[in-house]
Amino acid sequence: MKDLLVAMFGEPQGVVLFQLLFATQFTIYLSLIAFIGGGIVAACITILRILPSRPARIIAQCYIWFFQSAPLLMLLFLFGLGVPRLIGFDVNIWIAASMALTLYSSAYLAEVWRGAIQSQPVGQWEGAQALGLRFMQTLRLVILPQAFRVSLAPTVGFLVQIIKGTSLAYIIGFSDLMSIGKRWANAPVEGTEPFVIYPLMALIYFALCFPLSRLALRLEKRLGTVPKTAPVAA
Repeated sequence: MKDLLVAMFGEPQGVVLFQLLFATQFTIYLSLIAFIGGGIVAACITILRILPSRPARIIAQCYIWFFQSAPLLMLLFLFGLGVPRLIGFDVNIWIAASMALTLYSSAYLAEVWRGAIQSQPVGQWEGAQALGLRFMQTLRLVILPQAFRVSLAPTVGFLVQIIKGTSLAYIIGFSDLMSIGKRWANAPVEGTEPFVIYPLMALIYFALCFPLSRLALRLEKRLGTVPKTAPVAA
């Protein structure tokens, strides 16, 4: 592929484009890790958030408030630079970036899913109780199948935010699309000026995010409903 790009665009443009495309895979991998890991944590937080237990709800609410209020850049510095200094040895960049993005993502996804669950009519809960179903049975058999439809579009849409959020991971040394692009933009090589490199990077991010945005919009129109509660920090 490198030879093909060099033959098509020449040097150094072909080399730059190859490296940017190659680095894009790490942006995708980190985004998927953050989305899947954040989804697992968010599921637990969501359950705590809707439990009848008041202490559980308070714990979940504090978790959401904290990680929605904390800037992603601060979380990256904390896990990439702060924690290694605190414990006295280096933390793998992948682990640091994944932890920061997972916690950041989980807070927003938990609020999206909580809103989807609580948007269901009270009669659904009352009807299930009348049938003798317990809380978790009601949640699993009655509420979650309906909440899934409501939350699907905003969940897919939030993946776009995760992809864009990974662009900050370069600040702690993570080698991805943004890191390689900045390196070339700062290199004293003719043909790699910032006005050349940054539009290329923008096009690659656009190619990653635009299909997901369109899919989220299509799901929203098809399913015909969205959560009533937006994922914003309190």
